[in-house]
Amino acid sequence: MAAEEYRIEDGFYYTKEHMWVKVEDSDAVIGITDYGQHQLGDIVFVELPSVNQEVESGEKVVSIESVKAAIDLFSPLSGRIISVNEDLKEDPSLLNTDPYGEGWIYEMEISDTTELEDLMTSDDYRAYIQEIEAEEG
Repeated sequence: MAAEEYRIEDGFYYTKEHMWVKVEDSDAVIGITDYGQHQLGDIVFVELPSVNQEVESGEKVVSIESVKAAIDLFSPLSGRIISVNEDLKEDPSLLNTDPYGEGWIYEMEISDTTELEDLMTSDDYRAYIQEIEAEEG
């Protein structure tokens, strides 16, 4: 697939590890991008973090297993986890079918908003995906 065929939400932030961040006041909802879920294939299991868990940017927070691989996801921001998507325990395929909606992973209270400056904008992420696609030929 070409980079422009992947769904990328404007107004969100992105990481090079294919996570998205939607900021709402001092909170952030976090999930995996359409490109990320597409690379993993059918997702069969998600290990969620704990509510009230304090995390640092770059800390492992989620494990995902798909038919292709098992990966760990690292928090793009520091803060306290205030909710997790319990629906993913019963239906991890929500990450495949609706990565920006019903497939959100967790919500956190941001402790350091300056960390947002280290993330990519939607335009930056589109360019990043194009680079990856070009390298893969």
